[in-house]
Amino acid sequence: MTLTVQEFLQIDVPALLAAVLVCAACALVGNFLVLRRQGLMGDAVSHAVLPGIVAGFLVAGTRETLPMMLGALAAAALAGVLIEAIRRLGRLESGAAMGVVFTVMFAAGVVMIERAAASGVDLDADCVLYGQLETILWLAPTGWASLLDPAAWAAMPREVVTLGAVFALCLALVVLFYKELKITTFDPALASTLGIPAGLFHYGVVLLVATTAIAAFEAVGSILVIAMLIAPPASARLLTDRMAVQLVLSVALGVLAAVVGYGAAAFGPLWLGAEHSLNAAGMIAVAAGLILALAVLFGPTHGILGKRRAVGRLRTLVTTDAVAADGRRP
Repeated sequence: MTLTVQEFLQIDVPALLAAVLVCAACALVGNFLVLRRQGLMGDAVSHAVLPGIVAGFLVAGTRETLPMMLGALAAAALAGVLIEAIRRLGRLESGAAMGVVFTVMFAAGVVMIERAAASGVDLDADCVLYGQLETILWLAPTGWASLLDPAAWAAMPREVVTLGAVFALCLALVVLFYKELKITTFDPALASTLGIPAGLFHYGVVLLVATTAIAAFEAVGSILVIAMLIAPPASARLLTDRMAVQLVLSVALGVLAAVVGYGAAAFGPLWLGAEHSLNAAGMIAVAAGLILALAVLFGPTHGILGKRRAVGRLRTLVTTDAVAADGRRP
């Protein structure tokens, strides 16, 4: 099968751009979940916002981004309050409280989709889980020369524009509040002593995660969002001990997973003679998992082989010191 330049620009480029922006945004904000040891929070938020999305559609009667995002943000805030209330009142571990809240709210959202008026439009559980990357089309470009026309860029799909704006928002907030985020992440007590509202930044991170998840739902689905919130930051954490480097590295690994995963899903089966491509969002999540596995194995400090090398060097050093000490004995 031969792929023309026009087909590549109209079909693959917008989907790949959406995947890259989702992975970069999720990886960036996911660092603060990983470093706070609240990785399950991303899973909880990405599932808990579903009833808010459906409620936003029911109230507004439209699939426009703003009402659905407002409903989802309200659901995310409610989920955060419920998790904290259950944890304190029930004296449960945070993970247990998150598990209770996100499963109940996600189930409520599925029921709302199936039973309410939203079931009559293109808003279903499959879309929420797997996304619709393959349906993002950019019909304006007809060749490489057409990319020089501003009108072609003005016709960029709505999903890509939204995801670009969300990534820009995440990047701007992280850069603007980097010091406060760093202190509240590693030492909330010190942050409170310095007058920095640690609780406010905690809920701010939750809302930022929710905003990213909401923007990504229609394009890539919740499965990829959950994977990219955790896998690239965890991989970067295994490769460095510096927070600034981790942030940059996690975004780079997220982009790498997007490119490799989309390429494997869209072109791999066709190159092997199959008639149909694979689900791009699922393959990108697989690529992120493989990158994490490589980091676990080959991480210079925290990887399995890196730790073994460190132990081997320590044993050699101890043995050398012991031999030297024996040689100095009278």
